[in-house]
Order: sequence, then C-alpha cells, then structure tokens
Amino acid sequence: MEVADYIYLDHNATTPVDPRVLDAMLPYFTEVFGNAASIDHEAGHMAMRAVETAREQCARIIGAVEPKEIVFTSGATESDNIALLGVAERYADKGDHIVTCVTEHKAVLDCCQRLEQLGKRVTYLPVDQYGLIDLDQLRNALTPQTILISIMFANNEIGTIAPVKEIGAIAREHGVLFHTDAAQAVGHVPVEVDEMNIDLLSFSAHKTYGPKGIGGLYVRRRNPRVKVAPVIYGGGHELGLRSGTLNVPGIVGMGKAFEIARQQMKTDAKKYREWIQMMYEQLCEQLGDVALNGHPTQRLPHNLNVSIKGIESKSLVVQLKNIAISTGSACTSATVEPSHVIKALGFGEDRAHNAIRIGVGRYNQQEQLDYAVRGIVTAARRLQQLWT
Repeated sequence: MEVADYIYLDHNATTPVDPRVLDAMLPYFTEVFGNAASIDHEAGHMAMRAVETAREQCARIIGAVEPKEIVFTSGATESDNIALLGVAERYADKGDHIVTCVTEHKAVLDCCQRLEQLGKRVTYLPVDQYGLIDLDQLRNALTPQTILISIMFANNEIGTIAPVKEIGAIAREHGVLFHTDAAQAVGHVPVEVDEMNIDLLSFSAHKTYGPKGIGGLYVRRRNPRVKVAPVIYGGGHELGLRSGTLNVPGIVGMGKAFEIARQQMKTDAKKYREWIQMMYEQLCEQLGDVALNGHPTQRLPHNLNVSIKGIESKSLVVQLKNIAISTGSACTSATVEPSHVIKALGFGEDRAHNAIRIGVGRYNQQEQLDYAVRGIVTAARRLQQLWT
C-alpha cells in the first residue's frame, strides 16, 4: 500500500514529524554533533546552546517562569515515573499517601501499584459518566499524610480535559504537590503552570509533531520549591534528576515542535473541532445508535471517541485496511480486555468493547475524513448484520 493511499486518524497515539521540525533537527546529527555536557570545547558549547534554546521553548509553551524548571527525559512515561517515584521517596518523611484517578494512563497507574508494593498508600478516585473526578471527593480524600495529587490533564482515550485549575487550587490550599500528565494537552490546548498551580508536569514531543523518544518534566522551583529524588543515576545531568547523555537532535526537535504549536494551536484547534463535530454528526446520522465517550465540550479538539452499538471495535478496525484509527480496548495476543477508561464511566463492558478512537491532525484533508466516515459506516453495518 502506498503511503499516499493511507489515511492516518490516530493522532492521539502519535503524530508525524513536521518537516520544519525535521529541518531543525538534521544539523545536530552530522554537523553540530557535540555532547552537550562536553563544555570544554566549542563543539560541546554549540550543542549546549541548542539545548538551552529548546529548554526555553518548552518552558514557554507551558508558561514556566524559569527554563531550568524543564528536565529533559525520554518521554512522558519516564517523566511520570520520576514525578511519582521521586516525590514518594523525597517526601517520605512528610507522608506516604498519594491521590490519583482510575482513568489515568498506565504510566501513572503502574507507578502507583509499585508504590503500594513499597508500602505507600494510594487513593484511586472514581469518575463520572464524562470522565471527570468529583472535586469534593478529592478534598475528602486528602489527609495530613498526603504528599501528591496526580491527575491527567487530558485523557488519552476519551479526550476529557480535567478541571486542572481547580485541582491545583485544592492542592495548594492543603499544602499538597500537584502533578499532571499533560502529554495529550501540551501544544493542543492552553497550559499555564503558574495560573493552574501545577507543581510537576509531564510532556512528550511525539504527540505534537515532534520526534519520538524525547519528552520532559516540569519541576517547580519557586512557591513552592519542589524536590524530587532521581530515578536514574550516573553523571548528574539535568540538575541530577535525570542522568544520561542528552539527545540533542531530539531536544532541538521538541523545542521547534512546541514553537510551531504555540503559533498555530488556536487555528488548528478550531479546524479540528469542526472536523470532529462533522464526523460525529455523520456517524450518528448514518448508524443511529452512536454514543459519545467523554465530555461533550470539555475535551481535546482533535479527539473523537464513540461507541457504536452492535459491533466489536477490534473487528471494525481490522476491516479498515487503509484507515488508521484505534480501539477503546487494550488488546493482548490472547484476550481483548475492555478499556479501563471507558469501563470506569459506568456504562458497562459492552460500551467499552464497542469503542473506537479517532484523532485528526495537521495533515488531514476534508476528503480524507469523508472517506473515513464512509469506510467506518460500511464496516459497522457489515458487522451489525453479522451479529444480529
């Protein structure tokens, strides 16, 4: 199959590298190839200057006051690990309790399970039918031993955006640190760490037209100064929080990707919302029993997650040979388990098994979306006929 014939609609999973990003990266593979930690010579200095420019670009897109508050990592999963494991170790003398949510990414949930194995206590807040936590339940869950709240900024499956500012205010009021996994949000919706009282924030480049394998963790340095124990040792890079030779081309690419996103985020979001609304209305009109998963308005502009009655989402996706969408299920080779996110909304396992996720992006065209809707409708009707 030719790439030109393939319609990619899974931009919540990953995005293509913007050509402008690739152009910015290329010199740092073969021309400016120095180790950014080798500051005894100009080659190292040139690499370090590029890194610091990218650090400023990353700080700017989330409203961080100081570029030094950005710690480069391999991606949001590593950033989540550093935030949760690092805070749990560093603040062990203050408390042993963490509050999170049942619909978090596995990078957070698996960390929490590990912390429980180490003797920490974790509260997993439920969500309502839209995927939102109850703020009163959050308040009631806090104890004098609570050291961290970790709630995702925007859900990777259903697109629901959390009341981040309100959560930050509650955390600040109770003297508890607030971490958010914002991998899906940065570059797509406004993020302001000071205004939202965010103390730690995880992000990744490949969700915003940057390269894979690079991300970062925002760690607040003032009001309050957050202290995190390192998870990786060996050399003291990145203020001692994340040792290892810096991925200079990746860092440069991430900075450029965020610079572009900051400039065109508003325009892109408007286009994406129009596309998503059009696709949702067409699916409802042609298939009838289609349920929206996630909040109807408080959601990522490029995400559409729906459950289509009478189909199994994995079977539908397999039929779409030249259209890339994803299921709402986490699949293994032996079993198909319903999505923990959609199951948590309270509608039962069938709705989770019926769920598909569509993520539109920067290089999609209207005719591609029309074609995709026709393909989904055709495949869904075929499956409904087989199973009725």
